Amino acid sequence: MAMQSPPSSNAAPVRRAVIFLGPPGSGKGTQSKELVKVLRVPHLSTGDMFRENIARRTPLGLAAKPLLERGELVPDDITLGMVEQRIAQPDAANGFVFDGFPRTLNQAERLNELLERRGFGKPAVLHIVVPEGLLLRRLTGRRVCSIGGEIYHIDEHPPKVPGRCDVDGGELIHRPDDREEVIRERLAEYERKTRPLAEYYRRQGALVDVDGARPLADVTRALLAALEQKPS
Repeated sequence: MAMQSPPSSNAAPVRRAVIFLGPPGSGKGTQSKELVKVLRVPHLSTGDMFRENIARRTPLGLAAKPLLERGELVPDDITLGMVEQRIAQPDAANGFVFDGFPRTLNQAERLNELLERRGFGKPAVLHIVVPEGLLLRRLTGRRVCSIGGEIYHIDEHPPKVPGRCDVDGGELIHRPDDREEVIRERLAEYERKTRPLAEYYRRQGALVDVDGARPLADVTRALLAALEQKPS
């Protein structure tokens, strides 16, 4: 997709947790990475936490490793334990942005308790809203470099040479999970399992809807404005 420079900002650290919600193709992964650069806080992924704990052979990592190897879900006790250890590190003292967490109501409720206990207060939940038709167009048009993983879009961010990566000349792949029938199932799965989180946070007054159909930089500005409007 066409990438624009993020808005310049002298924004102060958020001193709280920021949570992104939105369906596949909404841009929440891209936007979370843009926000951490502006806010100067860490980008927290539970996948990264699992890998780090496994590599360091921590007790939590040793407990999670066989489950992940068998393709099983890691219990919330282990996941929340890793989250608590991570947000206790010095670089997270001024806040952090979660990527892909929480995923369930139980995780959200327990995360709220953890954040209160650690003095971060109520999270700011940024809900990126995109019409389904645009989500389908974004995801079905995505192509990924087979070598370096760079992402292109056949309409919005095409390569200079059709089918080839601009960076290393690798073949651009249409991944199986970017085909329409798979994407429709992913969107339905989101509605079933993840959408309830939006309603949970909305009832708490923690959630802000942001129009994700606009250009990247405009969405980033709207997200920053939403944070300013949502004091902890």
